[in-house]
Amino acid sequence: MDEVFKALADASRRRLLDSLNAHDGQTLRELCKGLDMARQSVSKHLAVLEGANLVTTVWSGREKLHYLNPEPINAISERWINQYHRERVHALADLKRALEESPMDKPEFVYTTYINTTPEKLWQALTDPAFTRRYWHVTFDTDWKVGSTMTWNMGDVSMADPAQVILESEPCRRLSFTWHTVTPEFAKAVELSDEAAGKLRDETRSKVTFDIEPYGEMVKLTVVHDGFEPGSTMLEMVGQGWPELLSSLKTLLETGETLPEAKEPAG
Repeated sequence: MDEVFKALADASRRRLLDSLNAHDGQTLRELCKGLDMARQSVSKHLAVLEGANLVTTVWSGREKLHYLNPEPINAISERWINQYHRERVHALADLKRALEESPMDKPEFVYTTYINTTPEKLWQALTDPAFTRRYWHVTFDTDWKVGSTMTWNMGDVSMADPAQVILESEPCRRLSFTWHTVTPEFAKAVELSDEAAGKLRDETRSKVTFDIEPYGEMVKLTVVHDGFEPGSTMLEMVGQGWPELLSSLKTLLETGETLPEAKEPAG
């Protein structure tokens, strides 16, 4: 957490975060143009922000894209904001909200967290019903092979569709699948309005990808949820749900318990 505060203390690094908040998913070249800073200076500042986990990167072909990562701000919120008078940390709360908001010109969600576990246990937590039921409140019926369909089960609600499929499956390394269909039963279970449910049913199907990397004695987990159209209602929903869900996953693997606030599935 000290690294986060040190990273935020520098005005140039805050400018980089502001730039990414305005336009997420930028290359190094784009960041240099937007901030009128030397390439070497931007690279050094980005290295500090990445080291503090405030910025995460995703390769898209030959391009390295930079994204805001809300995970450390969420951790600060849980550690400090919730324990002290909120007005005394108003600026920090504003930053937390800014990092969690999904920019409209880059319709995707990217989140990186570090978990004190092993790749094997993390893979199990992502695929084993005994785990997903606890922190996600859903289970999946699938064999986790590429091309296989998957049925989402959320309490008494089951969502099955031929387009709900496994896209990539490398045990303990990478998992990707298409997102679930918004059925009438799901809409009723999560108390969606008819208007919201209608918008969701009209949207293209998105996908989520989990990248698992060993990181010393920890594991680096990067979640990319993309395939949205600009102004997506589903993106707004998962953007609010993923941080809490992934925090609960991390807490479960590290302590054996989930967050008490985690009650609804992401999406």
